Amino acid sequence: MGSLTQIILYFTLFISLFFEIFLLITYFETKEELKFESEHLKRPINYYPSVTIIVPSFNEEKTVAATVDSLLALDYPKEKLSLLLVDDGSTDRTLEVMNEYKKNPQVQIFRKENEGSKFAALNFGLEKLNSELVGCLDADSFVSSNALKLMIPFFEDKTIMAVTPSIKIHEPKSILQHMQKMEYNWGVFFRRMLSAMGALYVTPGPFSIFRTSVFRDLGGYRQAHHTEDMELALRMQKNRYKIVNSVGAHVFTVAPDTIQALYKQRVRWTYGFLNNALDYKELYFNKKYGHIGMFIMPVATLSVFGTMYTAGTFVWSLIHKAATAFAKYQAVGFSLHPPKLAFNWFFWDTGVVTWVALIAVIMNITLLLLSTRIAREKKMFSQGLFYYLSLYLFIVPFWLAKATYNTVFSKQASWR
Repeated sequence: MGSLTQIILYFTLFISLFFEIFLLITYFETKEELKFESEHLKRPINYYPSVTIIVPSFNEEKTVAATVDSLLALDYPKEKLSLLLVDDGSTDRTLEVMNEYKKNPQVQIFRKENEGSKFAALNFGLEKLNSELVGCLDADSFVSSNALKLMIPFFEDKTIMAVTPSIKIHEPKSILQHMQKMEYNWGVFFRRMLSAMGALYVTPGPFSIFRTSVFRDLGGYRQAHHTEDMELALRMQKNRYKIVNSVGAHVFTVAPDTIQALYKQRVRWTYGFLNNALDYKELYFNKKYGHIGMFIMPVATLSVFGTMYTAGTFVWSLIHKAATAFAKYQAVGFSLHPPKLAFNWFFWDTGVVTWVALIAVIMNITLLLLSTRIAREKKMFSQGLFYYLSLYLFIVPFWLAKATYNTVFSKQASWR
């Protein structure tokens, strides 16, 4: 049994290290592309396509005004930009706050009955638009004023059907939010690398922009296990629709500030990933779909189970050592004069697992620092980096395990 455990651990660590090295190589190959992209986006825009942004809202009275204000402040021709505010059956003052914008010619306001998930509100909005491009923005998110202008030039390439932004945490305050800030910075880096590989598998709710023809050709949003943004991206990949990422287009979202809220959100995300992966299993190891089928989706799936196994092994090791120490103290008693702590290289574990794990940790820190640079953060070594490295491994297995349990036993994750 011990040898099987070691084999699984070797395999998990090897895949993790291989993937990290792969991302690092992709980053160096993409550096010139990033530089060209930055220069290209500074050019004057000759043609401004019409854009509609759908804002679905359920009980967002505290944030929806700031969301709408950020959209109205976009540096984009007013006559080319319209907003569809959809109150999805809110029970608070959301509609009342929305109605404060009803005199604005750019804004249309609608109310519908809640159907239990965001996809219905998005499809309601899709029925009302007639613009060339369409996007959505969650009512707890805010866009930077230049975000749309940095995304529009990508659509000069007629093969590009959707552009995703870089999502960052809005004004983190708690330890939990600072940890998520580092996680989101990693997401900025990861999405840009996936974009370079043509392997993006999520078109995030906060401000992804699509050609309207995508929905005419492929249909609207689907319930998709409460992760409609992932299902749509996988549907687009299956139909070979090109999705890219604009790393400079920043969108800010409010992060959960309690363990309970974070846990519930991540269970839903992971449950959605696992079930959408099952729905689109034909992508796996299919050369037709390039990197996303042959590499990214299999590794992403493996990482869910690998993380749970590695974390479980680590925790079990700690419990075993604690039990051994307790048995020792039971036998010989507690000494008021503990032995002096001293490090001796002779007792350093030089096994393969130790070295692979050490290199993987170093690579992980390197990628996190590169993520901070790509996300254009001012501080390379922030408190978020410390919280992420010290806390994340201990909490993420809980929602991975719950989402896996829900998937195996067909227990649907709740939206709220």
